[in-house]
Amino acid sequence: MSCVENYFAIRKELEQAGKGGVLLLPVSKTVEAPAIRELYDAGVRDFGENRIEVLTPKAEALPKDIRWHFIGRLQSNKVRKILKVAQVIHSVDSIELVERISRIAGEEGVRPKVFLEISVSGEEQKGGFPVARAAELASAAAKAPNITLAGLMTMAPLDADETVCRKVFDGLRACRDELGKALAVALPELSMGMSNDWPAAVACGSTLIRVGSAIFHRP
Repeated sequence: MSCVENYFAIRKELEQAGKGGVLLLPVSKTVEAPAIRELYDAGVRDFGENRIEVLTPKAEALPKDIRWHFIGRLQSNKVRKILKVAQVIHSVDSIELVERISRIAGEEGVRPKVFLEISVSGEEQKGGFPVARAAELASAAAKAPNITLAGLMTMAPLDADETVCRKVFDGLRACRDELGKALAVALPELSMGMSNDWPAAVACGSTLIRVGSAIFHRP
């Protein structure tokens, strides 16, 4: 099957499950511009990348109305480069990053959508702000003048079974609900779920799933 067929097969599954409003984000980090263009020509406008060195040449080669989502670990010294091409950032995991993104966004005249990465599973290698201190990060982001706080993001452990995945995803949704009440701040979006676990994420309330291999590499 082609990447276009795979994309619409997943979209059909979402619609059949009554989740047609979930954004299916193709993660194009392993493919070149022509594969992205195939999906673009089929009407897809949002794509995810995790390295600025890979994202920049793709953004230059592809149509300018693509909305690029940066989903990788965010290094503070690359914030300006990322803001020049990406409209959405999924991996903000410190107050210092919130402040730096807001300051540089102001200088660049842009206003990115930001997801706060919360470590629900506790895996250090995956990054993320401790869930017990999520209110500190959310409060700082809500006050930052040059960003739009979209919601929260997390990742389940790799190859975890559905029970573990659901525990992580339910944990992020509960964290979002608690923050909304405590801080009186809107956090409408939950970025959670990838190729191996997106059905569990959607069942737990995800509004955006980041899918790479199931679109670009599924036979």
